[in-house]
Order: sequence, then structure tokens, then C-alpha cells
Amino acid sequence: MQQQLLLLHGALGSERSLQPLKESLQNDFDVYRFSFQGHGESELPESDFTIAGFANEVIAFLDENQIKSISVFGYSMGGYVGLYLAKHFPERIQKLVTLATKLNWTIEGSQKMASMLNPIVIKEKVPKYASSLEQMHGENWEQLMTKTAQMMLNLGQNPEVSDSDFEQISLPILLSVGDKDDMVTLEETIHTHRKIQHSQLLVLPKTIHPIEKVDVVELAHQIKRFL
Repeated sequence: MQQQLLLLHGALGSERSLQPLKESLQNDFDVYRFSFQGHGESELPESDFTIAGFANEVIAFLDENQIKSISVFGYSMGGYVGLYLAKHFPERIQKLVTLATKLNWTIEGSQKMASMLNPIVIKEKVPKYASSLEQMHGENWEQLMTKTAQMMLNLGQNPEVSDSDFEQISLPILLSVGDKDDMVTLEETIHTHRKIQHSQLLVLPKTIHPIEKVDVVELAHQIKRFL
């Protein structure tokens, strides 16, 4: 029986965002993925987005598929969800790989990130991006973006995984970041790497933030090496 691996997408993404990575890993793992609520044309919840809420969706997915424990790859927000799971549900996670995950949430930083998620401005200034979001999420993409921006503001006020949490995580974790990522710094990734006892650090060369721009073959190789 092959090792099981769950792929978690990032903010404003969906399971479709991870299709190329799934294809690169499916010969070596039983690969699972799903879209968080409100993403990929699934119904938007009335409540605010939270990392804890997304983590509960992962646990429900594992229960539904009768998976006792599994290794996880999380991109960006998905990696933060993975770290929350590693802290609060360690019995369900075997190993964790994160990529391009924002780890140092501050009020100023979250305000800057949230200000970039304005549907009106994006429709006017970046219509191609707006169109791609509509294709992925349907007509609710603007509400999805607004909820995501609010979640970022909330994380700036109250990070859902803190340094004290990182210090209590005992699972094997690979924290990876691109050397040209303009949203996640190498410094914050190194800082978290030093807080987590059994973590490794991977810096991907010539790599920016969007997963669509990542060398999927190299990423898959590094995931297989670690797991």
C-alpha cells in the first residue's frame, strides 16, 4: 500500500491549483486533495474564514475517507493550516511539507496584504486575473476575496499559530520557501525553522510565490525525498 498524501491549496486557490503537483506525485503516493469551503465554486459560508475552521474541514475530510493519519503538503495558506493541524491534531498528521507559507503575521503586514485583495480594483487593473478567479470560483469570487482579506486582517491581530505553538510541535516538518518570494521572507521561514524541533529548511532557487510558477518536478522530488 502506497503512502497517503493530502495536498492543501492556498488562499484564493482550489484543488485545481494542485493538479500538476498531484500528477507528479501520484505514481509514488495515494494523493488526496479537496477545496476548502467557499473555494472552487463550493458554497460560501456565512461565517468568517479562520485557520481553525479550515483545519476542522481537513479533519472532517479525513474522517469521511476513513484516514486515521496522513502526510500533508500545504501551499501558502494550506501550509499554515497544516501547522495548525500539527499543533492541535498531531495524531492525524504523519509529516508536513509547507511551501511559501506566511509565518510572521503582523498588523502592518496583514493590512498591506489585505489591501491588495480589492475586487473592484482587480477587475479594473488586472481583468485577466479577475477572469481567472471567476473561472475557478464562479460568480462568488468577489465575496471569497473579501472574506480572505478579512481573514488576513484577523491573523494580523491574532495569529492562529504563534511562536509558542511552533515550539510545541514535535512532528517532522519541511519548511520550504522560494528565494525570490515577495510575500514570504526567508528570514521568517528560518525563524520558524529554529522554533520547530524536528524541522528542516528548504530554499528553492529562482522561485517566486505563485505555485503556478514553481518547478513542479523539483518540488515533487523534494517532497518525495522528505517523506
